Amino acid sequence: MQILLFKNTFFLTLFVLISCGNSQNTKHKTRNTSTTQEVSSTSKDAVYAFAKADSASTQTKDQQELPIIVGANRTAEYLPLLQNKKVGIITNQSGLIFKTNIHSKDQSTHLVDSLLSLNVDIKRVYSPEHGFRGTADAGEKVKDGKDLSTGLPIISLHGKNKKPTKKQLEGIDILLFDIQDVGVRFYTYISTLTYVMEAAAEKGIPVIILDRPNPNAHYIDGPTLEPEHSSFLGMHPIPLVYGMTIGEYAQMVNGEKWLTDGIQCEITVIPLQNWDYDSQYSLPTRPSPNLPNDKSINLYPSLGFFEGTHINAGRGTEMQFQIFGSPLFPSEYFPFEYTPQSNFGAKNPKEKGNLCHGMDLRDQEYLARVNLEWLVEAYTAHTDKENFFKTASFTLHAGTEKLQAQIIRGYTFREIKKGWYADIDNFKTIREKYLIYQQ
Repeated sequence: MQILLFKNTFFLTLFVLISCGNSQNTKHKTRNTSTTQEVSSTSKDAVYAFAKADSASTQTKDQQELPIIVGANRTAEYLPLLQNKKVGIITNQSGLIFKTNIHSKDQSTHLVDSLLSLNVDIKRVYSPEHGFRGTADAGEKVKDGKDLSTGLPIISLHGKNKKPTKKQLEGIDILLFDIQDVGVRFYTYISTLTYVMEAAAEKGIPVIILDRPNPNAHYIDGPTLEPEHSSFLGMHPIPLVYGMTIGEYAQMVNGEKWLTDGIQCEITVIPLQNWDYDSQYSLPTRPSPNLPNDKSINLYPSLGFFEGTHINAGRGTEMQFQIFGSPLFPSEYFPFEYTPQSNFGAKNPKEKGNLCHGMDLRDQEYLARVNLEWLVEAYTAHTDKENFFKTASFTLHAGTEKLQAQIIRGYTFREIKKGWYADIDNFKTIREKYLIYQQ
């Protein structure tokens, strides 16, 4: 018994020491910050005083370069909250704890494996779209199962149900949420977060959110979701690109009472350290099968609209969301050619086996806005305009019926964008209340 106790204490101490020294190889210049934004509702008490203390102690100089530390690495802050608790974890392949100063998959341990090694009592893992290991196609239903590596039961939140059922939460004392988001409304991990919070609130289960950087946090842009078009591709009235981490987003969902019947979830956010909205962060692993690199993640808000059309946006290649094309584009204007085939994450891509003419955007400059010019240009050049849009799908991606109508009527990108400004300004006012990191 004493040997076991010594072993557990040794591993816990070693784990905490490693986590405190872990950092990101991508550095940024931080601003001098010494306060944390106050947030409303039950989340207010859980935006830690340690975020303020860490900021004051580590950011003693303006423009000091410091490494980014993700929430999962701040083990000293959340391991005590898991002690003697039956834990459920919502995560996927992106839930990594980094061992060294380099944020890479090779220099990491999965959160589940790490907590099991520390004898945390994990009862179930809940997986979002693409599954626990992140290999399923976009939209593909994922079945419940068992993780071969750990033997833990895996509950799919992208199969029979997207919201955890009461039965699936039985025997759980606390939930731990750790998924890498990319900050785009129709990327479904934030919808999974909403459903988890709602189910947890109904059962009285607290939720800990391990925050991670948003690689598209450097701007806010795009059409704002209209409530009548709420779906799993967008549940709340936010712009397409909303400029918040997933922890901040959770606070906003709670504070604005966007959960059903205005209920609120007891949440605790474990904040990032040494990160701000202008930090460029290279993700250590694909957050989903068809976002293979930094370029695809940066272009995704703009090229993701093609998901609601008959245009291929690179699925079935290794240039996903970096190219787009169709057999119905004139080759003289779209000289780039490629042929989509079945591959990892795209068993049946659009235009599978067909030669597509299109555009290669891999050398496109780093975007700080939603670029609709490619969508407008594609519609203008397409030789079958009547069948260009998958109307229902496009509306759900856009969050509004207006965008498709404006493109069909020949509106320019500038004319379309003017209609976004008022909603974006209103959202920024709401967003300000829930920011953890300094603007």
